[in-house]
Amino acid sequence: MDIIACGSRPTRRGPATTFTGTVWQDPIIQAPDPALLRAGWVRFEPDARTFWHSHPLGQTLHIVSGVGHVQTWGGPIRQVRAGDTVWIPPDEKHWHGATPEHGMEHLAMQEAKDGEHVKWLEAVSDEQYKAKPAG
Repeated sequence: MDIIACGSRPTRRGPATTFTGTVWQDPIIQAPDPALLRAGWVRFEPDARTFWHSHPLGQTLHIVSGVGHVQTWGGPIRQVRAGDTVWIPPDEKHWHGATPEHGMEHLAMQEAKDGEHVKWLEAVSDEQYKAKPAG
């Protein structure tokens, strides 16, 4: 058994090559082989979001606080709030982040396949981000 002490790993700012706006990331776990799990606590300031991306074995997001948006390629923007859990199937192109008015925090959990846990794609344009959410 390993216990990873709180504060033993530094918070890092999400890089501009994969995030728009200010995003803070704290690792939770990158399990050793043969386990595949990787998880992190991600905090998006208002207007911040990921680039489009996909995960070879899917991704689970659990919204911890705030209000956010999630969207799959070709689908409507969906609003999420604290307490919501989102499942994104394997290889589904998507993005997620805060709304323009509110920050959002989530736990992001995904597994690696052949050592890869995410495939980063292009930035979400301002036009895509500012489209009206569904319902």
